[in-house]
Amino acid sequence: MAARPAKKAIFEQFAADGISVMFGNPGTVEQGFLDVLEETPGFRYVLGLQESAVLGIADGYARATAGPALVQLHSGVGLGNGVGLLYQAMRGHSPLVVIAGEAGVRYEALDGQMAVDLVAMARPVTKYATRVTHPGSVLRVLRRAVKAAMTPPRGPAFVALPMDVLDELTAEPAVPSTIPSRATVPVAGELERAAAVLRAARRPVVLAGDGVAVSGAQEELARVAEALGAPVWTVNSSEVTIDTTHPLHRGDLGHMFGEHSAAALAGADAVLVVGTYLFPEVFPLLDSPFEEGTKIVHIDLDDYEIAKNLPADVALVADPRPTLAALAGLLGPARPAPARESAEPYGETMADLFAGELAARAPAGLVVFDEALTASPALLRRLPPRRPGTYFQTRGGSLGVGIPGAIGIKLARPEAEVVAFTGDGGSMYTIQALWTAVRYGVAARFVICDNRRYQLLDDNLEQYWRERGIEAHPHPEGFDLSHPRIDFVKLAAGLGVPGVKVSKPAQVAAAVERMLAAPGPFLVDLITT
Repeated sequence: MAARPAKKAIFEQFAADGISVMFGNPGTVEQGFLDVLEETPGFRYVLGLQESAVLGIADGYARATAGPALVQLHSGVGLGNGVGLLYQAMRGHSPLVVIAGEAGVRYEALDGQMAVDLVAMARPVTKYATRVTHPGSVLRVLRRAVKAAMTPPRGPAFVALPMDVLDELTAEPAVPSTIPSRATVPVAGELERAAAVLRAARRPVVLAGDGVAVSGAQEELARVAEALGAPVWTVNSSEVTIDTTHPLHRGDLGHMFGEHSAAALAGADAVLVVGTYLFPEVFPLLDSPFEEGTKIVHIDLDDYEIAKNLPADVALVADPRPTLAALAGLLGPARPAPARESAEPYGETMADLFAGELAARAPAGLVVFDEALTASPALLRRLPPRRPGTYFQTRGGSLGVGIPGAIGIKLARPEAEVVAFTGDGGSMYTIQALWTAVRYGVAARFVICDNRRYQLLDDNLEQYWRERGIEAHPHPEGFDLSHPRIDFVKLAAGLGVPGVKVSKPAQVAAAVERMLAAPGPFLVDLITT
């Protein structure tokens, strides 16, 4: 292979891996390879105005395409700005390949401007983090990052690229990265052990998470649940794990309080756990939520998560899809399904009205990104997730993923109608992503469920009061977003996005019609108070 500067060779490596777009926010120490990018045919740079927005867009793109998505950050300051969304990507297993420049190895001892240990910063929020120090290993290390990001359990990988290393020549060949297959099935004896535990159960329950979606095992999960006659609860699930209109689907266990999980599991004598960890609440129970004697079968490709907090009777490190298919064959015909409780009555909220109108007017294949949090129940009622690839939800606890996530999905799937629902508080973390939508003609839609509060904090604080016997009293002033009032329509207009404010039920139909007819991005400020 002929020698050429490493800053040029990296684009040959990206091309070999089918990567043709970089999401980033530029900086001085990246200027060398960004200059080369401009001369690289077929390669696109998508500019975001802040690193959280950049990572949110890349995360949506990776989730819509199954990755990898390439992200460029600016040294330590850019990496620092993006840490929250990198944490989100790590907890959600998004296959991001993140690169950041630095001034150079030659300057390391001088402790100059922006000098920081990038690898140490990145390591807690990535699956793999390293720094290249020799031009002869640049492409090898990038392949290692792609491999780490894409090998299940997937996750973000980080590579620090010093400017002086990239300026040097390398003769490394650019060849496609190798992604090991983990499409594994347990040996027959282990499968039979799992089947025996589940067959013997009188009141089985299934807990399923995003590992099912990554594996494409939705149909297989439904078959196993039907063979067991077992209710299915999703756990930390941000994509379609099972058709939510399926008679065995019971909802999500939630992410705040372990008591909710324990209530859902009451009476279960066997639990099949697939593609998730136990338990992901902010305040999990310190004692086991399972009743004494409950048998646990846990299937996941992430061996770290199996029996991490609670022991399992059968622990299978395996790909959910072929493993569930094999289990379904061992379990036999479907059992009668337990009766499904009647849905609790609910009012016609503004979120209900808007989502219902959208459901009636949207084209087939509507894709929803749900970061609405307190408005999410209305969306799930009116726009129930049914098919893989049509529903994405926030995960990992980071606010601000809805707007950029929808932009990334729309970039990956321009033919789809993509609508993001977010809150007024969450939207302000990454509102500048609207500018990127305009710059690149990304016709995603954005609905801000505007209650002028951090409503989720109100709800959680009230739970805290109840648990501790504290008398109700006014919520903290810091939860209030009403003063000064944010004019989202004017804010969006300042970034180039037209919009409309909806404060009355009579305005909903016209707003949905206008939103769907818009030729470019469009924002709706939906007053939900």
